[in-house]
Amino acid sequence: MIELRDLTKRYGAKTAVDGLSFTVRPGMVTGFLGPNGAGKSTTMRMVLGLDAPTRGDVRIEGKHYAELKEPLNSIGALLEAKGVHGGRSAYNHLLCLAQSNGIPERRVGEVLEMVGLRDVARKRPKGFSLGMGQRLGIAGALLGDPRILMFDEPVNGLDPEGIHWIRTLMQHLAREGRTVFVSSHLMSEMAQTAEHLVVIGQGKLLADTSMSQFIAENSRTHVRIRTPEPERMRDALFAEGLRPVTAEDGALEVDGGDAARIGELAAAQRIVLHELSPQQASLEEAFMRLTAQSVEYHGHAPPVGTQVPPGGAAVPPGGTPTPPAWGESWKKGGRE
Repeated sequence: MIELRDLTKRYGAKTAVDGLSFTVRPGMVTGFLGPNGAGKSTTMRMVLGLDAPTRGDVRIEGKHYAELKEPLNSIGALLEAKGVHGGRSAYNHLLCLAQSNGIPERRVGEVLEMVGLRDVARKRPKGFSLGMGQRLGIAGALLGDPRILMFDEPVNGLDPEGIHWIRTLMQHLAREGRTVFVSSHLMSEMAQTAEHLVVIGQGKLLADTSMSQFIAENSRTHVRIRTPEPERMRDALFAEGLRPVTAEDGALEVDGGDAARIGELAAAQRIVLHELSPQQASLEEAFMRLTAQSVEYHGHAPPVGTQVPPGGAAVPPGGTPTPPAWGESWKKGGRE
């Protein structure tokens, strides 16, 4: 279990983490979400004692990280996959970690097998791809067979098989009763992996709730109906106290309705239905709605109809090429 109480971190006038209080509990995968600059990585660094809080406290099973005698046996973490000694082989990198934490050498081979790196165990990580580096970082997190695991963007660089593997692994670890805390920007992947969510924005806690409740509270859920008899269907819905609205394609949409009940209503009135489907927003849509006011960095799409030829100069409809707004360095031929 990881416990944060009023955790705060300031860098000069900048408050990166602002009074965070929540508990990451065992037995489930807890997703840690937030826009860029929200303070997720800073929070994870404070959990591991890499950054000192300005105020507040964070404990791992009741202790500060610095109080753990052999920390890899209590908590395993992946924050930066490339944070390894490039001159050591993958095996020796893990062996050094094992020896410093009282972990038997046989465990090194076990975790290399587990993450699929057995065949490159004697190669140096500086030649690894991003995905292989991620696997080595995950092996390091698993090395002490810890009760708590913490991953920051664990699917970076992984191929589809690797993404499926790490998702399955995290869920398996949680089912064993371990605490699994994972940060990711991939909403579709998080929706398949996490059961509980902690969402922050501009360093503040925005939500600490189950996945299903988060989506329900931050999105619109409705029933979509397509029928060749929309007026009859509308009248039947109004008679039941429901207020349908007409979508752009002519379908009816009913907020707060039950699809099964609407189907029974249509059958009783002998109304033909071409579609009857419950509609629920995705995790991404719910996340975007909740964090809309907390996004620090905004991108801007070009105007509709703008052509972007090779080389990147935007051409407005009927206009001439103009340089993208990437700063004065573009005009000087440099890069930002």
